[in-house]
Amino acid sequence: MKIKVGQNAPDFSLPSNQGGTVHLKDFKNKKSVILFFYPKDNTPGCTKEACGFRDLNDQFKKTDAVVFGISLDSIESHQNFTNKYQLSFPLLSDKDAQVSKTYGVYGQKSMYGKKFFGINRSTFVINKKGIIEEIYEKIKVETHPKEVLEKLNQNT
Repeated sequence: MKIKVGQNAPDFSLPSNQGGTVHLKDFKNKKSVILFFYPKDNTPGCTKEACGFRDLNDQFKKTDAVVFGISLDSIESHQNFTNKYQLSFPLLSDKDAQVSKTYGVYGQKSMYGKKFFGINRSTFVINKKGIIEEIYEKIKVETHPKEVLEKLNQNT
């Protein structure tokens, strides 16, 4: 079943590179949540996207939103990625792809004629009530974080 705008965001618990476990339900009635699913740490597109969210993170906080990056990478990989690019938000490890599958972003991909399974770059904006407010699937990594911020600013 494909997730749609207007429905309740599926709850999850995932380990964070900043320690502990992030539970989506902990933000309900407190903060808006930006979940950006990305294919792999330290790859060109993912680095541009993550650094874009990093550069705007203070502005996201002003909209009362928190940003989380989610990929299949390990906590150790996330920590290296965070240290290398001074990322200012938690990266969550979805090692078994269960959350990615629940959100409908895990699927077959193709690169250089080789087929494999992985995350299709997508972002979900979840409002304080826990409702999915926006879904981004066709993403230009250079401009995407600013696009999400502009959407949040329209709603505040």
